[in-house]
Amino acid sequence: MLAPLQTGAARFSSYLLSRARKVLGSHLFSPCGVPEFCSISTRKLAAHGFGASMAAMVSFPPQRYHYFLVLDFEATCDKPQIHPQEIIEFPILKLNGRTMEIESTFHMYVQPVVHPQLTPFCTELTGIIQAMVDGQPSLQQVLERVDEWMAKEGLLDPNVKSIFVTCGDWDLKVMLPGQCQYLGLPVADYFKQWINLKKMTARTLPTS
Repeated sequence: MLAPLQTGAARFSSYLLSRARKVLGSHLFSPCGVPEFCSISTRKLAAHGFGASMAAMVSFPPQRYHYFLVLDFEATCDKPQIHPQEIIEFPILKLNGRTMEIESTFHMYVQPVVHPQLTPFCTELTGIIQAMVDGQPSLQQVLERVDEWMAKEGLLDPNVKSIFVTCGDWDLKVMLPGQCQYLGLPVADYFKQWINLKKMTARTLPTS
């Protein structure tokens, strides 16, 4: 169920996690629960390895959420764009909201069914080759395993507050619900709320 991080996920984690840590690692929540950005100096996770202690690098204030679930899909693509797009990589990093340490990971490749053959453009853009998706579970099977992982990690406990973190709204506002609608699959409630790092960052950019 829980595969080790491989090429695509490792790229995802070093890039997106560093951005997530900048936004989530040092902020206060407003009364309405929206995190306000407070920039801090940070280093790339790749320079320290997944086992490095984030807490040793910086002290974090109390958080609204117990866990941040950093997510970044890769999907089929081409020029011009193909339709429908299909998720081909499904990685999640579970970050402790107090220490910003990675406590667990979920990572699976997904076999596309509408356009099963990856295009050269897709491979060049994502780094995912055909052999990585051939014979992999369908999106429905992967979503079932995500739910199993969420339960195993205690994230479905109503007393545990967690939220997904994405770099943009595309992953959970467009890609996942769009593909689920196409395939006639339900979208779990925990995928319907997330923190968009791009919006959080844009709110704090200085204006001229």
